[in-house]
Amino acid sequence: MNVHLVDGTYELFRHYFGAPAARSVDGQEVGAIRGVLNSMLSMLGNDATHLAVATDHVIESFRNDLWRGYKTGEGIEPALLAQFHPLEDALEAMGVTVLKMTQFEADDGLAAGAARAAADPRVDRVFICTPDKDLAQAVVGSRVVQFDRRARVLRDEDGVRKKFGVPPSSVPDYLALMGDSADGYPGLPGWGPKSAAALLAHYRTVDKIPDDHRQWAVRVRGAAKLAATLAEYRVQAGLFREIATLRLDAPVFESVDAIRWNGPRSDFAAVCERLGSTSLALRADAIARHRGPDQ
Repeated sequence: MNVHLVDGTYELFRHYFGAPAARSVDGQEVGAIRGVLNSMLSMLGNDATHLAVATDHVIESFRNDLWRGYKTGEGIEPALLAQFHPLEDALEAMGVTVLKMTQFEADDGLAAGAARAAADPRVDRVFICTPDKDLAQAVVGSRVVQFDRRARVLRDEDGVRKKFGVPPSSVPDYLALMGDSADGYPGLPGWGPKSAAALLAHYRTVDKIPDDHRQWAVRVRGAAKLAATLAEYRVQAGLFREIATLRLDAPVFESVDAIRWNGPRSDFAAVCERLGSTSLALRADAIARHRGPDQ
């Protein structure tokens, strides 16, 4: 079997800015919700059998306690923010397992879910469906892969090395050195993707990079300044790595059997009616009938 784990927060943002606006029967904006539901039905219609969607409707997580500048829900458009909870409810009514993160983030849920699924010998492949570079650290060989559904790009371990210049295990260190503006932490002054990749390709972790650039096993432009910066900000680099490291102890399903799609719940038709899209219920029913009880 294959397991598909979807970044629901990313999908909601993507459809909010890319799908047509739509109103529910009570006048609320639901275009993004409808877009995500249609997208998940497309996956199910293409024979995805075991599916879970991770969300982080709280936005803030334990990482906000680690770094004051870490991302928050500030600035998110109210019409978008208001669709998080209804999306979770609608997905569950459609029969899809939702990994609702509160203290953790959707990325943690995806990484933890991937590790849990990969531990099951019945699973052939785990697809982590998100373009987020943080999830590159969860890739394992060609069995746990990252899949950007929008760009149709699949990235296995060799693909991670080609993209970032480091193996998956070094991605948190890579992000710690160069920073991540989307998540709100700056990295170390002067360090960029080329210098980070060059050093980590050899040393693998920040901890093993010597303070003295004359001891470096690879040549990097501006090595003296980079080494001085690393020596000065080594503690901060460790903090950023902790922030960038996805938590495999995030609460997810106990078994992949729990995320098998068995069709929509009986109340899904009513949910779709409130969303102003009865076609969603008809489509879900048609997919479930086509599969039959044993698929």
